[in-house]
Amino acid sequence: MKKLVRHLALGLTAGAALLTAAGAHAQAYPAKTTTLVVGFAPGGSGDILARMVAQKLTTSLGQPVIVDNRPGAGGTIANSFVANASADGYTLLFVTSGFPGSTALYPKLNYDTVKSFAPVAKVGASPVVMVAPAGSPLHSLADVLAAARKAPGKLNYAAGGGGATTTSLAAEFLKSEAKVDMLMIPYKGSGPALTALMGHEVDLGFDIPSSALPLIRSGKLRALAVTTKARSAALPDVPTVAETAVPNFEVTGWFGILAPAGTPPEVVARLNKDVNAALAMPDVKERLQALGVEPAHGSPAEFGQLIASETRRYGDAIRRLGLKAD
Repeated sequence: MKKLVRHLALGLTAGAALLTAAGAHAQAYPAKTTTLVVGFAPGGSGDILARMVAQKLTTSLGQPVIVDNRPGAGGTIANSFVANASADGYTLLFVTSGFPGSTALYPKLNYDTVKSFAPVAKVGASPVVMVAPAGSPLHSLADVLAAARKAPGKLNYAAGGGGATTTSLAAEFLKSEAKVDMLMIPYKGSGPALTALMGHEVDLGFDIPSSALPLIRSGKLRALAVTTKARSAALPDVPTVAETAVPNFEVTGWFGILAPAGTPPEVVARLNKDVNAALAMPDVKERLQALGVEPAHGSPAEFGQLIASETRRYGDAIRRLGLKAD
């Protein structure tokens, strides 16, 4: 009996020690560098915003947060990398609103946009803007549609990140609803796509204002239309697609942060709190709005609901249009 009591006591002591160690481990977060993976090349809208958030998180977490660009295949290379990373909060994924469409465009992916990730926070929302080089004969969306109808398939446009991006999907939706044929030229990210556009390698571009605004304001690019229901505060003189050509047309881009599925809830909650706090800072709000992005604020659950609904919406549209990844 005494031996049994002694064994039970030892077992309880060991169990308590394990619980204490587990609690200490949870409280220790963050204890090392966090990597924020971006699925597109440097210089694009996702990269710009990811670096802004990483800088603020470095301060609030007290540990470095570095950006790791892994471009290619419409962001799916980065998505897959993070989906298979350790679920400890030290590997995060910065996504754009094209992310939910990836499972429909790439049916053989080794991840699921809903089940393989833990939503952390939505960062902001933005329109897509159609742009042309400053010297282009295309001065409006009407000019674009007229040229496309006159010579089907001849007019081309840059798609940064390939097919699984909001910018390229906005172009596809416009082509479908306006009943025009234009050729997509894929690039690894927004930066290379805009460079090609300014070099007149392509006729048009579809991009997020955070990437294109500096070039529009400097006169190197001409903004033709935005895809949101209302005009953008950052581009108040640029008409919407809906008011000029295709009634009820609407495509809104957004940005957010995910972690691998299984990341501890307390870690997700900490990251969500710090991201929301960063987005509420006056300097961050001012910079985001100058880039044409409206700062977000919300819970992981709310961001998860958005991803689930957009996965259904984009998936249905991609299958209906018969779109295939390049």
